[in-house]
Amino acid sequence: MTEIVTLGETMASFIAEQRGSLAAATRYLRVVGGAEANVSVGLARLGHTVAYLGRLGDDPFGTAIRRALRGEGVETRWLRADPDAPTGVMFRELRDLGPMEVVYHRAGSAASRVGPDEIRQAEADGAFDAVRWVHVTGITPALSPSAAAAVEAAVTIGRARGATVSLDLNIRRRLWSEDAARATLAPLAARCDVVIGGTEEAALIGGLSTDLELGVRADPVAAADALLDLGPARAVIKVGADGALERARLPDGTRVTRRAPALPVRVVDPVGAGDAFTAAWIAFTLEGADPVEALRAGNAAGAAVVTTVGDLEGIPTRRELDALLAVAGRDTIR
Repeated sequence: MTEIVTLGETMASFIAEQRGSLAAATRYLRVVGGAEANVSVGLARLGHTVAYLGRLGDDPFGTAIRRALRGEGVETRWLRADPDAPTGVMFRELRDLGPMEVVYHRAGSAASRVGPDEIRQAEADGAFDAVRWVHVTGITPALSPSAAAAVEAAVTIGRARGATVSLDLNIRRRLWSEDAARATLAPLAARCDVVIGGTEEAALIGGLSTDLELGVRADPVAAADALLDLGPARAVIKVGADGALERARLPDGTRVTRRAPALPVRVVDPVGAGDAFTAAWIAFTLEGADPVEALRAGNAAGAAVVTTVGDLEGIPTRRELDALLAVAGRDTIR
């Protein structure tokens, strides 16, 4: 019986061992990559039960991913092996200056072929029997119309069963345009209890005007309010070096802001930090933690991830996260 259900695409991720341009890379480290899988592993390491739904290719990469998720304690019985489509692959570089380039080979992947019937069948098979939380991201709807319909089915089932439903926006501009993202994710956000994202993507989905090239940036609280205006009760904004905030609508209609600062850290690889944040925030929220404590836990988990290379490698266990929270602001454990 699982508390949390999620779905999405998990890929074989090849990270260049040399820092710099991907064009110059000749050696790679293969890891498991994918936002929803990262969140699943993060929740499992913090002691929660998670079911991961979707498809992998019936190929060596799919086998490696399934083994990795099972080894972390994630339930994969509803993660199908597709004999007719491959597991998605991505290549990414490491840079000390400027944004990292990512190259996808995921068009027509097994995960893009997931559909709503599989989600409903998983429900019939018991995947949602004890569900308390359903988590989806803005990546899966960008993969294909059937994948978008699968997300809608998961949200519908979660709401019908009284689970909290969260959406991490996770906008991937290489998968679709900003207009397409807004057209799909704004109505999806309206059906969720919690929406999570960075300031600029929250502003985009909330309909605020920004122009990064001209230096016109959104205010995090304004971006959170724009999301709340769509319908969810809580908006959680990841603000990088400034930490994170939650904007919540109370039963009487008033809105409150909670904030937690970031942990100072030297960034080695930023990929996966947002997913670790989301996993810790969900875990602490499920456990009834104070909202600020949940934000602090998310910030600490994200900080742990950026100090290592790879999506999963730095995601903390409960013991590690508790230790980070206990010594935040100190440089030595004595």
